[in-house]
Amino acid sequence: MTAFTTGTLPVPGATLHHETCGTGPLLLLIPGGSADAAIFGGIATHLADRYTVLSYDPRGFSRSHLHTPVGDQQVQTHSDDAHHLLDALLPPGETAHVLGTSSGAFVALDLLTRHPDRLGTVIAHEPPAVEILPDAAQHRAMFAHVRQTYRDQGTAPAMAALAAGLAPIDRQPAEQEIPPDAGLPVQRDAMLTRMHANLPLFLEHILCPFTAYTPDLPTLRSRAHQLVLAAGQHSRNELPHRTATSLAHHLGTEPVEFPGGHIGVSEQPVPFADRLRETLDAAETRRPDDHHRTTQPTNG
Repeated sequence: MTAFTTGTLPVPGATLHHETCGTGPLLLLIPGGSADAAIFGGIATHLADRYTVLSYDPRGFSRSHLHTPVGDQQVQTHSDDAHHLLDALLPPGETAHVLGTSSGAFVALDLLTRHPDRLGTVIAHEPPAVEILPDAAQHRAMFAHVRQTYRDQGTAPAMAALAAGLAPIDRQPAEQEIPPDAGLPVQRDAMLTRMHANLPLFLEHILCPFTAYTPDLPTLRSRAHQLVLAAGQHSRNELPHRTATSLAHHLGTEPVEFPGGHIGVSEQPVPFADRLRETLDAAETRRPDDHHRTTQPTNG
């Protein structure tokens, strides 16, 4: 069984809970939605032979406590948190790879935009970057509807509205659950309880501010040799897959498809970890020779 080492780090306005396992180059994993560090337990176990895997609970979630009144969260504040973690835990002279999923992919993108020093390859898995789409106003209204549904009816109806808004309009959205055999730590039930407790903060203070974030396309274009846009094989035609693909094309690249859907990191942790390893290897192999090609061809 893989051993995880936990710790805390004071940052402006919060104290972050973080955990690491494995040895080798640092790989920072940034969770999305209402998830915390434990969502990556399944893939971390399969990457620990190659990487020092670092993840954390975002500020205000689970074991990362806020020291200021709760308010709308900003992507830039969360990417500053990730930068503080790297400053504290990355050995001198080394670089770190980064994977951010869903809303955590916004943090990864902003980290590359504003704090590119000491970063290797950055993988952004299905950031719901609707502001780059021609029909952004429609999706903005959908996220506002989800937040209002939470205010009026609570978390379950709001999450149902979100699932419907992210799925294709021509089919019923499938309920996304973390399967019992997802390879997550034995503390799975405790993690799910924490994720549920995090939903009010996510629905009220993260969903709308984060999805209003507009990636800095010119800056990301200049650093495209470090960036991979990832999309789920099972989420084709869904909104997060569309935004990942659109963002990749804005940057002149092609997305890399990963196993599973929007939450493939927990749906299929072993294949997801294998694809992550392959993608990092391919990016590192290409970088010295060609700073304009950033992704492998899309795999169906």
